[in-house]
Amino acid sequence: MTEAPATIRSAISQDADGIARIFIESAEYHAGLDPDRYSVPAVDAISARYREARQHPPDLDQKAVTLVAELGGEIVGFVDARLQQSPDPMHREMTYCHVVEIAVSQRHQNQSLGGRLLRAAEDWGRQHGARFASLEYLASNTRASAFYQNMGYHAAAITAIKRL
Repeated sequence: MTEAPATIRSAISQDADGIARIFIESAEYHAGLDPDRYSVPAVDAISARYREARQHPPDLDQKAVTLVAELGGEIVGFVDARLQQSPDPMHREMTYCHVVEIAVSQRHQNQSLGGRLLRAAEDWGRQHGARFASLEYLASNTRASAFYQNMGYHAAAITAIKRL
């Protein structure tokens, strides 16, 4: 694995088209794994979502961030993270840094960009009082499973689904 000399920084509205392109690549991959649950949205809709900063809920009390990996003026990866607390009264009261989306363009994978983006999101969460980082991934996505385990993540809960 070679490390790309990318810059990790906060996203700005001008990054929307680059983020959308990578989001669509990820959506295509996921739709291939589970077409019953995943689809590929219109690239214009995703670009507008990021350009208008609608990728996070509008709740003003919730802190959220989108970070990008930029290489040679091109957006090659991104991560969306937000601070959350469990609504379960059985859980201890604490803040989680929940990674909602993370993707690296296919042609820039295996260059440590995903790890750098994930660590940057974790650092952001830590700076904002998070005690844990959390994320979800598709169980059949073995590539993601191996990546997250390598990054120190382990299963803490299982989400089970059933077709109705």
